[in-house]
Amino acid sequence: MPNDPGPPAQLIALDWGTSSLRAYLIGGAGDILDRRAEPWGIMQVPPGGFAACFDTITFPWRARWPLLPALAAGMIGSAQGWVEAPYCPCPAGTAELAAGLVPVAGANLWIVPGVVQGRAAADTGSARPDVMRGEETQIAGALALRPTLHKASRLVMPGTHCKWVDIADGRIVRFATYMTGEVFAVLRQHSILGRLAPADAPPPSPDSAAFLHGVDTARDAAAGVASLLFSARARVLTGRMPAADSLDYLSGLLIGDEMRSALHWPSGMAAETGLPLTIIGDPALAARYRNALARFGVAQVDVLEDTAPAGLWHIAAAAGLLGAAHPPSGIAG
Repeated sequence: MPNDPGPPAQLIALDWGTSSLRAYLIGGAGDILDRRAEPWGIMQVPPGGFAACFDTITFPWRARWPLLPALAAGMIGSAQGWVEAPYCPCPAGTAELAAGLVPVAGANLWIVPGVVQGRAAADTGSARPDVMRGEETQIAGALALRPTLHKASRLVMPGTHCKWVDIADGRIVRFATYMTGEVFAVLRQHSILGRLAPADAPPPSPDSAAFLHGVDTARDAAAGVASLLFSARARVLTGRMPAADSLDYLSGLLIGDEMRSALHWPSGMAAETGLPLTIIGDPALAARYRNALARFGVAQVDVLEDTAPAGLWHIAAAAGLLGAAHPPSGIAG
């Protein structure tokens, strides 16, 4: 707990994903008063379960403000989480997310729903089904932090499952998921391609020559990445690339192939309409994507980091949770 409590606390915000739990104490102006983190993602919950994790990480704050409401986003609202929060249909913005909050009994805690597209033929997002859970809250935060993104923009959210998201009038109208990060991890750990690099090889560099060559190779390929993957091994065996560079090259191939597809989804949108492009995510991963985008001629790219707290605060405000000791009317459950 901070030495000087400053403005009165209004919300406990939880970014609760698969591998980690991040908690924020937020004041009335959306300012972060304190923060805590534990490796207690939904797949690493210690004895006592979700309730014990919640009690432990929030105890110092609830001891001082026992009626403080809490709002959580991420995989904690999945079928494998604490309480399942049904997906909100696309298009969706802060108002729709706020209306879909699901309470956790006895915890003074609500969970943000994910977003689904393609559930029905009448869906305005896309005929191809897709879902997100957690990213919708980061998006709400990004739109709050960058109002210029409201009218029309495209967001890129690198990670295990990278999301490319189109925004119109402050709402998610279309998105696509690319499993680039997970595919890289699987190939590195469980395929012949990962055996070339040293076991203690550092993470792929965002600007190494091998990474950029991989991006260029995928960019210029007539077919998809499937026919290119083995070149990460063949280039080493033929002496055209050091073994230590193989993972950088492989990362470049996968990210380059993602961009070759995403920058033309729907056909020509990024090039023809000039949608502002913003990356949301970890700085190191954002740098890799930013450098790769430059190889595709996309030079003007903004980067935002850690937008989930702002998203949680704005969703809570829209739901009437701020300053509320009891559930406000209009929230599901």
